Amino acid sequence: MKARGVQEALAKYASDTDAVFLQRFFKTGPGQYGEGDQFIGVRTPMTRLVCRDFKDLALSEIEKLMDSPIHEHRLAAAIIMTEQAKSRRTTKLEKKALFDLYLRRTDRLNNWDIIDVSCRDIVGGYLSDEPRDILYKLARSKNMWERRIAIVSTWQFIREYQLADTLKLAELLMKDEQDLIHKAVGWMLREAGKKDDQALKAFLDLHATVMPRTMLRYSIEKLPLETRSQYMKITLS
Repeated sequence: MKARGVQEALAKYASDTDAVFLQRFFKTGPGQYGEGDQFIGVRTPMTRLVCRDFKDLALSEIEKLMDSPIHEHRLAAAIIMTEQAKSRRTTKLEKKALFDLYLRRTDRLNNWDIIDVSCRDIVGGYLSDEPRDILYKLARSKNMWERRIAIVSTWQFIREYQLADTLKLAELLMKDEQDLIHKAVGWMLREAGKKDDQALKAFLDLHATVMPRTMLRYSIEKLPLETRSQYMKITLS
């Protein structure tokens, strides 16, 4: 079972038409967040289908996939790692190895779909019963993708009704300049609100006046319409 096998299996689903579409969708043009990324035109459901046959791929082969310039190869690496991290057969030591590889190669986790499909289970899952200082280091990174990993990884804690890190990191990322971070923070605040709407409202009461509008809109999506309207009427300070 080799990285080359994954690449060959993905190639069977490649489409030139989809490659063009995906390059536009993931903003690969000059100056855009995915600048220079390359696609062969494999849709995510097909990538997941291929990954099922390579769920036991060794970490050394996964890293070879991560090194590929092809987006779908790197996405497949992230999906395979995620499935291994979620497996009941995976030991704590193996989960740490996945966690370590993931954070060592954040240079290859360079688009939101790759991060969003994987960091909750690989990073958040491992840190469920571990110190979480690394998330605050990532949140202060100059690398936008590392900052996104920091906040989206807390989705695992939210699922366990642990909201403190999400709220602290949201506050830390409040003034981030990137729209992709505004969306990610708002998304995680929305997820936190599903578990405890009072905690979300308390956060919004403190910060709504300084939150970017995108972040605020994402965070209140599941609140009652009247409540959403009240928050959207708040004037930025």
